Amino acid sequence: MRIAVAGFLHESHSFAPRPTRWEDFQHPGGLPALCRGEAMRQTLRGTSTCAGAAMEEAKDHDTVPLAWCFAMPAGPVTREAFERICALICAPLSDSMPVDGVFLDLHGAMVSDDFPDAEGEVIRRVRAIVGPNVPIAVTLDPHGNMTRAMCEMADVVVPYRTYPHVDMRAVGARAMRLLIERIARGRPWAMAFREMDFLVPITSQCTMVAPMQGVMAARESLGAGVAELAYCFGFPYADFPGCGQAIAAWADTQEAADRAADALVREIASREGEFAGGVMEAPDAVAEAIRRAGNGKPIVIADTQDNPGGGGHGDTTGLLAELLRQGAQGVALAPMNDAEAAAACHAAGEGATVTLTLGGKSDGAPITVTGVVEKLGDGRFILEGPMGKGNPADLGPSALLRVDGVRIVVVSRKMQAHDQAIFKQLGLEPAEQRILALKSSVHFRAHFQPIAEAVLVAAAPGPVVADPATLPFTALRPGIRLRPGDNRRF
Repeated sequence: MRIAVAGFLHESHSFAPRPTRWEDFQHPGGLPALCRGEAMRQTLRGTSTCAGAAMEEAKDHDTVPLAWCFAMPAGPVTREAFERICALICAPLSDSMPVDGVFLDLHGAMVSDDFPDAEGEVIRRVRAIVGPNVPIAVTLDPHGNMTRAMCEMADVVVPYRTYPHVDMRAVGARAMRLLIERIARGRPWAMAFREMDFLVPITSQCTMVAPMQGVMAARESLGAGVAELAYCFGFPYADFPGCGQAIAAWADTQEAADRAADALVREIASREGEFAGGVMEAPDAVAEAIRRAGNGKPIVIADTQDNPGGGGHGDTTGLLAELLRQGAQGVALAPMNDAEAAAACHAAGEGATVTLTLGGKSDGAPITVTGVVEKLGDGRFILEGPMGKGNPADLGPSALLRVDGVRIVVVSRKMQAHDQAIFKQLGLEPAEQRILALKSSVHFRAHFQPIAEAVLVAAAPGPVVADPATLPFTALRPGIRLRPGDNRRF
């Protein structure tokens, strides 16, 4: 079999302060940079990517690597970036025809200047090239927005099962096996598609804790006997009609697909009330962390509303200011995305005392701090946690800055704090801290929850709001509810 492989991943926040440009795909945080053609094999080999695992799974077949890229979540993808990357995928695909199948490693929450359902547009263009009879398999992030258009144009869509995403390689391999099965089968599966009528906050989507942990356990049993029972939790910061939870089932018969999809809808609906709450105001979270710290394991505070993995810029200072105001000791915070501050630390040198205007580049709310530059680094390291193990990180010139009782990892490019290596690259051992302040919503749990005494989710100022109902939506589909348990409809 001859199978083309490509990837185009971005999570787009419709209300984030900065757009996502072509340049952002050249220097992503904790994943490989844009790669093309045969270079994809070496670049993605051994990484926690679906496309890398898919090519390894298909080693007995002729895979044709096209292009693969990722950019850190931010605002919608610019027209220039979207068109250039689509061209990098579609032109070599056209040149490689005929192929027996296409594997697409996508995200599911990408919005571009011209296409609200950007992944649907990528699939549409690929389908236009290969024709109606060549099977297409797609992998998605489960907190993406899986749309009916995606499911109708693809032959199977396989979202990850975990959030934090510790199964990307397993899902990539599974999707490739399903694609090979579909090619050999010679005919499509029946498909059923369903949408839920309420948005789920990102902070309630973690599969390591209730209620999503129970939903995904039920999904496993309900999916028995079907080729794939796909569930995407929705990315509630994308302002378009496809935003929200969606379920799709592929099976030998329409009856089987409908039965599995409807059963999962009922399971989710039965737990609706459990998806609300769980977030503290920043002053309360800091006070609670100070009170509980010192029992041997760190208290983790998640700065959820400045999550670089959800569209935040990783530079807001609300939580940092509160830690300093309350005199917290033994704190390590990461990352503070401020290239100017990092450059100033490097200019001053290790051991120097510096006064900086830190953070706030995205929202105009920096703070002035005086601290000691304890360590400098180039920001290049390999991730070691269960979500990104083996992936390269390049955060640019970095510094460990101590301000009173808080050590701050200052970086030049944003990355979500989902891996302990972000501290270790500057000589700091996370498990030895009293309090860890992490710019993340959920992904941090995979590597940090096992070393934590407790986890607190804090709402400090930032664009990745814990309550999506507060956003100024204009384009959601009529009738969807913005909060679980709330009967008011858009």
